[in-house]
Amino acid sequence: MRLPLLQVRDLHIAFNQGEVVKGVSFNLALGEKLALVGESGSGKSVLALSLVKLIEGAKLSGRCLWTRQDEVNLVPDATDAPNTLDLVKLRERDLEPIRGQDIAFVFQEPMTALNPVFSVGEQIAEVLQIKRGMTREEAWHEAIDLIKVTGIAEPVRRAKSYPHQLSGGQRQRVMIAMALACRPRLLIADEPTTALDVSVRSQILDLLDHLQYRFGMAVLLITHDLEAVRRFADRVLVMEKGVIVEQGDAKEVLAEPQHAYTQKLLNSQPIRDVVVPPTDAPVMLQGWGLGVQYPASGGGVKAWFIPKKFTALQDVNFVLRQGHTLGVIGESGSGKTSLALAALGLLPIQGQMKVSGHSWSGKSKVDLPLRRMVQVVFQDPFSSLSPRMNVSEIITEGLAVHLPELDALGRLRRVLIALSSVGLTEQEFPNLLSRYPHEFSGGQRQRLAIARVLVLDPKVIVLDEPTSALDVTTQKQVLQLLQKLQKQRGLSYLLITHDVDVIRAMAHQVLVVQNAKLVDSGNLDHILHHSTHPYTRLLVNAGYDKK
Repeated sequence: MRLPLLQVRDLHIAFNQGEVVKGVSFNLALGEKLALVGESGSGKSVLALSLVKLIEGAKLSGRCLWTRQDEVNLVPDATDAPNTLDLVKLRERDLEPIRGQDIAFVFQEPMTALNPVFSVGEQIAEVLQIKRGMTREEAWHEAIDLIKVTGIAEPVRRAKSYPHQLSGGQRQRVMIAMALACRPRLLIADEPTTALDVSVRSQILDLLDHLQYRFGMAVLLITHDLEAVRRFADRVLVMEKGVIVEQGDAKEVLAEPQHAYTQKLLNSQPIRDVVVPPTDAPVMLQGWGLGVQYPASGGGVKAWFIPKKFTALQDVNFVLRQGHTLGVIGESGSGKTSLALAALGLLPIQGQMKVSGHSWSGKSKVDLPLRRMVQVVFQDPFSSLSPRMNVSEIITEGLAVHLPELDALGRLRRVLIALSSVGLTEQEFPNLLSRYPHEFSGGQRQRLAIARVLVLDPKVIVLDEPTSALDVTTQKQVLQLLQKLQKQRGLSYLLITHDVDVIRAMAHQVLVVQNAKLVDSGNLDHILHHSTHPYTRLLVNAGYDKK
């Protein structure tokens, strides 16, 4: 029987506004991979962070028994076995040797977790100097070795890079390298793949699996992605509203769930419910020979005289018809977002763009009526909605620009219709118009972002990763809403995503973009089942093995 590394017994976690974790109990053995799943707000991250008291203001009761190594020089609770420590009762100074050393974290968003003004090698080396007492030179060489262990090519060069110079997958590998610096016995990975594209997501899970086996540590994977659980975990805990409602062998729980909430999560796979619009429907958005270039950094003094250019998009052609969804899929950095910004008239382009048959650049006042026709829903509603504006101000902001002739009553009528269209009403949310974004959940904020677009009655909506920041059940709800709105209003969607499941649920036609170039295109059936292009097959097959 494997050593019980962590024993959580009747753990309660409360804040001033109430209890968020309610009587949780579980064991985690050394060498075990345990997944903790649930929707956003279920208490997963609060539970994990509270194990080492990383959340200010949290009030803990119950027990978290940590099996220590002989060399850990702490005095255990006298009521416990002599080789265990109760993390709930430990003082701050006694927790310090455990944090980052025995228990390490990999956080969801590495761009936020990493310091932008230090190279990634310096940041890993700092951990080694503080926690393992290495000299600066020793720490630097060890940092390079750790970067190499996580599979990053050219580790010496990458160690000197800053976070913004790395891809999303590389930044997450750096976070894993930093977590491994002190050879922890427990690695807690909090949504480590949520912000990554599908093939990189697969690589990160494979890396965690390899490193867990290599170092013999325990891993607690916090996720809302049940396919990640199926692929990675030995056991699973299912958490709903602060309570563990089901636990057991991961494959058994996912194959035969006993609790209704687990069944609900498993049934949250996006469902295709789209109409088949006429193939000769009017063209709403069209691009020929589209190219996008950005100024490239570097080049020394010569760069002042011969500016270098970075090509983000090259010679792309597409047609989007009324009532159709054109999916654009590719890995991070492939050029998807540049295509979206070009379609919105927010970037200078090479080539031609037309909206409803009219030339479109987005630059002049002549384009203002066309701009109203082409709107956008961004990936992260919390970032795209101003925290200083209430719902009424957010939704009416566009009306002031595009429909200034409307009086107050006309604006209010449009706002209420838009909010009702996305399922937000005064009956469900009293004082809805005076609320602020932070008072809503992630899915509700995305509905607000959609309402902000609908109030202008657009013909084309650019959807830039509209569900990637949401948990699985909320993803399904938002996609169903988008499908309903498309049927009701005849909307055309330019859907940017890295998720094959979203493409499968929404798209009629698909563009596959790699390294700034359009490498494949066709209808959904062709892309998913008949394309022979190796990159298309890589993306489709990189989706988790669905069984």
